[in-house]
Amino acid sequence: MEITRDAVQIGGFGTRFLANGDDTHGAYALIEHSLGPGLLGAPPHRHAHEDEVSYVLAGELAVWKDGVVSIAKPGAVARKPRGEWHTFWNPGDVPVRFLEIISPPGFALYFHELGALLRETGQPDPARIAELAGRYGLEFDFDAMGPLAEQHGLKLG
Repeated sequence: MEITRDAVQIGGFGTRFLANGDDTHGAYALIEHSLGPGLLGAPPHRHAHEDEVSYVLAGELAVWKDGVVSIAKPGAVARKPRGEWHTFWNPGDVPVRFLEIISPPGFALYFHELGALLRETGQPDPARIAELAGRYGLEFDFDAMGPLAEQHGLKLG
């Protein structure tokens, strides 16, 4: 795991910070994610406060929203509005890279905190991750993750 001011790499899931709330007068954050083949980016989840928009740069991005899967290829946009259950994964054979706009921007800091927590503990600690997620208004549906991962042959990134 690698964590710098500008990037976090957790296994096969990477985050580069391109613009934060200070850069955009509090309007949004812009990050670039990368995800290795066959990896699930996160358990199914929903945000209480943020809207996310993903723009695929390279590879393919599968997006699951409320039980429906769509595949976004380079140049495509995937919208993940606050309050909607969603997750994403790489269904292809090469890494996927995509830009993500997060508005409002505060949630982008979650990736830094998650990386620091995982580096500190070495293993995912469900109680500490739940506390972190709660501070960001993030809710996970772990019951949906197992069947989704099995159906699509995925591992958590």
